[in-house]
Amino acid sequence: MTITTTEMGLAARVAGVSRRFGVGHGAVVALDDVSVGIRRGEFTAIMGPSGSGKSTLMHIMAGLDSSDGGNVWLGDTDITRLPDRELTLLRRRRIGFVFQSFNLVPTLDARSNILLPFDLDGRKPNVDESRWIESLVDTLGIAGRLTHRPHELSGGQQQRVAIARALATRPDLVFADEPTGNLDSRSGREVLTLLTEACSRFGQSIAMVTHDPIAASYADRILFLADGRIVDERPRSTPEEISALMLAMEATR
Repeated sequence: MTITTTEMGLAARVAGVSRRFGVGHGAVVALDDVSVGIRRGEFTAIMGPSGSGKSTLMHIMAGLDSSDGGNVWLGDTDITRLPDRELTLLRRRRIGFVFQSFNLVPTLDARSNILLPFDLDGRKPNVDESRWIESLVDTLGIAGRLTHRPHELSGGQQQRVAIARALATRPDLVFADEPTGNLDSRSGREVLTLLTEACSRFGQSIAMVTHDPIAASYADRILFLADGRIVDERPRSTPEEISALMLAMEATR
């Protein structure tokens, strides 16, 4: 009997995934037979040196890129060879994204940016979803900024709006790509605390790609990649412990 991704306690997983860019002698192996899962209700950080494959892994797990081999599941749905239209719908309804550059629509105010996933899906939030969005807005401290456009918000406020948008549809999994990269240290800490609370209070599953040991120290679990392979996995660790591991990885390259 096949054990499903849900039965494994995972929000998403890959099995034997490989990805190569280019051909011949100039080819670069971004991922080399990687098998790993993102646990439900857990904050997972994905770390590694530049070129280690961490962003490629996130893009494949999110259905933004395809693998050359292996299988990819979001929940119990095998998305490996899912047609583009179905994949687009699945991403829209079951995955949230938080980017380093915020990716807010500049012509829309904060409220409209938060509701954008619903607009793209051609529907309005129901009563339960509206209550959920209100609670997110209150928790994130942006209730007084909902009529402001992105250029009228600070970087930290823009990232809070982006987090509210990512969580608004209660997706199976939220991917965060260097979410504090364009923030000052105080705003960065606030955003990381909010992501942590999304897991602990709301049971959200989050996978964050980062190169920052301080950011990674907020995660429940840390995956380390090097040369396209997962080379280590640690529970919550201090920035100093993470830095030491990263330095050791760089030294052995």
